[in-house]
Amino acid sequence: MPNYYYEDREDERYGPPYISNIPWVDRRYGIKKVVIEDGVTNIGDYAFYDCTNLASVTIPNSVTSLGSAFYGCSRLTSITIPESVKSIGTTAFYGCSSLTSITIPESVTSIGSSAFNSCSGLTSITIPNSVTSIGSSAFSGCSGLTSITIPESVTSIGAYAFYKCSGLTSVTIPNSVSSIENGTFYECM
Repeated sequence: MPNYYYEDREDERYGPPYISNIPWVDRRYGIKKVVIEDGVTNIGDYAFYDCTNLASVTIPNSVTSLGSAFYGCSRLTSITIPESVKSIGTTAFYGCSSLTSITIPESVTSIGSSAFNSCSGLTSITIPNSVTSIGSSAFSGCSGLTSITIPESVTSIGAYAFYKCSGLTSVTIPNSVSSIENGTFYECM
């Protein structure tokens, strides 16, 4: 499965080309804690890209959407997503391998492609009844997940959504799901 976010790199030191526009990119390895002030409504793509020492994040109730904000934050162990968030974007927590559990609030209606991809430490996830779609590769590589219950609100599950979730022993899929794309549970043994 190709990882198109790495294919577009111009310089291995900075990741995606536009990451160099982020003021703290050269200091990202020293960032350990982030407190986002109230009033911020969107945490944009790659805002904290590859902040490999980031362990603590506080997100205010003013935030309504998360882009690829925490891509590669491998020391992030837990995060509280406020009730104000409506969507978890593509690759929002991609590669957060130390993330062990997450509760998605009832306000979230969609989980983007690769949102939790490669979160191998994730053992528990609660998907609320407000979610209607789970994007492709959303939980791909979450080898620590042992069970998953898809709520009645979900109508579609994207391709490779649970690819290589090798720890899965129990999956509950409701009748509301009308579309399960290719490879959704491929290599789940």
